[in-house]
Amino acid sequence: MGRSGLLLAPMNSYVNPLRDPQDRRIPRIAGPCVLVIFGVTGDLSRKKLMPAVYDLANRGLLPPGFGLVGFARRDWADQDFAKVVHDAVKEHARTPFREEVWEQLLEGIRFVSGTFDSDDSFVRLRETIRDLDTDRGTGGNHAFYLSIPPSSFEPVMSQLSRHGLVERKDGDWNRVVIEKPFGHDLASARELNDVVETLFQPQEVFRIDHYLGKETVQNMLALRFANQMFEPIWNNHYVSHVQITMAEDIGINGRAGYFDGIGITRDVMQNHLLQLLALTAMEEPTSFEASQLRAEKQKVLAAARVPDRYDLHTARGQYAAGWQGGVKVIGYREEQGVSPESTTETYSAIRVDIENRRWAGVPFYLRTAKRMPRRVTEVALSFKRAPHLPFTATDTEELGTNALVMRIQPDEGVTLRFGAKVPGTQMEIREVSMDFGYGGSFTESSPEAYERLILDVLLGDPPLFPQQEEVELSWKILDPVLDYWASLNEIPEQYGSGTWGPPSGVDMLARDGFVWRRP
Repeated sequence: MGRSGLLLAPMNSYVNPLRDPQDRRIPRIAGPCVLVIFGVTGDLSRKKLMPAVYDLANRGLLPPGFGLVGFARRDWADQDFAKVVHDAVKEHARTPFREEVWEQLLEGIRFVSGTFDSDDSFVRLRETIRDLDTDRGTGGNHAFYLSIPPSSFEPVMSQLSRHGLVERKDGDWNRVVIEKPFGHDLASARELNDVVETLFQPQEVFRIDHYLGKETVQNMLALRFANQMFEPIWNNHYVSHVQITMAEDIGINGRAGYFDGIGITRDVMQNHLLQLLALTAMEEPTSFEASQLRAEKQKVLAAARVPDRYDLHTARGQYAAGWQGGVKVIGYREEQGVSPESTTETYSAIRVDIENRRWAGVPFYLRTAKRMPRRVTEVALSFKRAPHLPFTATDTEELGTNALVMRIQPDEGVTLRFGAKVPGTQMEIREVSMDFGYGGSFTESSPEAYERLILDVLLGDPPLFPQQEEVELSWKILDPVLDYWASLNEIPEQYGSGTWGPPSGVDMLARDGFVWRRP
């Protein structure tokens, strides 16, 4: 009966055992396609995108039929661009340089010189892509990576449409990748989305947040849902508060033209930190498919809000001159290209309450800043203090609170802090740490975030990409805070470079009876 059932089954129901989705031995390899990078001469492309493409090719995850097209204003030939890619790969690639991999990749590298308002440029781009479709067998599958300012999106979209670069045939696909920031407020985010969705369907739009491509961010889901021990305590019965910190030890590094008009809240908190909050607080999805993950994250963001007293539950600052790593550094308003009267914040801290059954009464504190003592990103769950009996009150007070710390970067891993007895004749308790580090537990190195994300774009697999609904919900949380800060019309509180921020950030937690962790 079983054998005859197999014989009678229709052809399209056949399952290739070598392609079993549960078999992790076979890597997912992208199909034939062309990746077009606009703004290919920028730092992002040189340091991250082109090395990531090479690393994917080196790991055998790109097909032989792959093309890489750069579009920029430079007057380059194909070989000039190839040399730029070669130098970028040599300097920044994660995997060792192999000549045979480079030679194969080189065959599909092209460059189109032009500007966004030039019809001739996009005619050449169309011809270049069609030549690759023919010569390299890329099959009409195209991904457009917009590594350009959002103000340039509309002219690029209109040119793509005018010159038939996103025409769809049976079985072909066109996708677009856009970098943050996704607008500067709710209204601009919607306008930007309207521009993009004039040409691309929602499932073809990949809003890239490189934080979501990090192994340690994905490990947050594994930590919770692959282990039985954490989920029972992952709620307001046991957790007193949550701290999410992203600190940088650098200044703006000559990016005044970009940063001074945006500020660190729009640059980091709207996407990176609120996504980390959503991943920390979400309910267990039924699967790790994109639709399931997005649904759970959206529930969290829809339930999140900043308490109404913005003067008490938010803080902002701006770095002043000071000592950073033993070197004297200048303040933000002394940076080249920054106005001496600039009110742009380089430190931002807010309290977010999630109004659902799991997290009611548990404040989430989000903090991000430049010119901090060290570079670190972590999510820390602090648990409620143990009752003092049978210990003395001083024992538990000195012990502090248990904490579970997920270290995103640079020291990737997980730390669990708890109390243990000190050897001796007395019942003395001292805080100790149990530490897991990626580097010491696995032999393979973590891929760069852009490796995973670019591969997902080429595969059409979007679980790590936020949807427009998540973007809009994030702006709904932050817009009132940003409007309040703008209404103050004053220079943010100054903090010395190389310190952990202004006193107002410390006071914000002190009002609730907490202190910032020292990462």
